[in-house]
Amino acid sequence: MSAEFPFIGSTAIIEDDDDRLPRFAEYSWDFEKDCFLYDEHGRHVVLYENEAMKVWVYKALQTERFAYLAYSWRYGIQLKPFIGKVMSVQDRKNELKRVIIECLMVNPYIKSIDKVEFESKDKGNILNTTITLTTIYGEMSIYV
Repeated sequence: MSAEFPFIGSTAIIEDDDDRLPRFAEYSWDFEKDCFLYDEHGRHVVLYENEAMKVWVYKALQTERFAYLAYSWRYGIQLKPFIGKVMSVQDRKNELKRVIIECLMVNPYIKSIDKVEFESKDKGNILNTTITLTTIYGEMSIYV
């Protein structure tokens, strides 16, 4: 198990351009309650491929880089530098896009970040993001 993929590992092998990666797996996550999901027997529910990638992306974007010894220094996002920094709205969005791409591209299952779109809510106090990316399993969109 790698520190960059903190929840689970897998042994199933897939091939992509002669690179051999295990089938991507993650424990299922309840995004509204912010906790793991369990089956009726109390065991973790396991997701695979792009469904698992949604959990990984969510967790990576929720984890401040360099803040936790449990994670590799490559895992997570750097948002602390934005605190107290005076920037125009467009500059802030450009920088956020850059750190989101930097955060996600450490994952070898992600081939490209195709689009990062921002949507302001609550008079600009909330910024939601839609990320369209291509993994080795195909294209997917994530709303955070």
